[in-house]
Amino acid sequence: MENPLIALLRQRHSVPSRQLREPAPDAGQLQQMLQTAVHVPDHGRLAPWRFIELRDEGRRQLGQALADIFRREHTDATEAALEKESTRFSFAPLVVVVVGRITPGHKVPVIEQQLSAGCVCLQLLQAAHALGFAAQWLTGWAAYHPDIHATLGLSADEQVIGFVHIGTPAAEAVVRPRPDVAALLSRWPA
Repeated sequence: MENPLIALLRQRHSVPSRQLREPAPDAGQLQQMLQTAVHVPDHGRLAPWRFIELRDEGRRQLGQALADIFRREHTDATEAALEKESTRFSFAPLVVVVVGRITPGHKVPVIEQQLSAGCVCLQLLQAAHALGFAAQWLTGWAAYHPDIHATLGLSADEQVIGFVHIGTPAAEAVVRPRPDVAALLSRWPA
């Protein structure tokens, strides 16, 4: 008999943000997910992450900021391209921005701090799944753009690790095949 936690983890898969709808997690469910998400490896106990919750107006405003930046940087952008940017955060009813709070010069290397924040994204996906929701972890150009960082109020030592879109799937998601683990495992020495 398979362990129930292992079974749950093996069933988790991403659902495209365009397929996520209401209901979203309520405030209590979100707190439960975030409390679960921070149970990750954290060398040095730096807690190199924080969260920004985007719902309703926040999602609309961030989408508008994307469209404004895109228009400024792509003067030949079509209306369709601008619409795509402005609606990027409009599908899932909840978006959690996972922000990496990096401590430069610390004995814990930057990569380990970033990986810890990445683990938070994965735990958030798993917690959403465990509560019956679906989610997708996205980045895209907005995650790396300094104007978006400024819009979100990030400091110079912060970076977007992921935009985690959460909601209820509108349809049954297609589950993609997973790699053959036996082909990925080697032994050393051989």
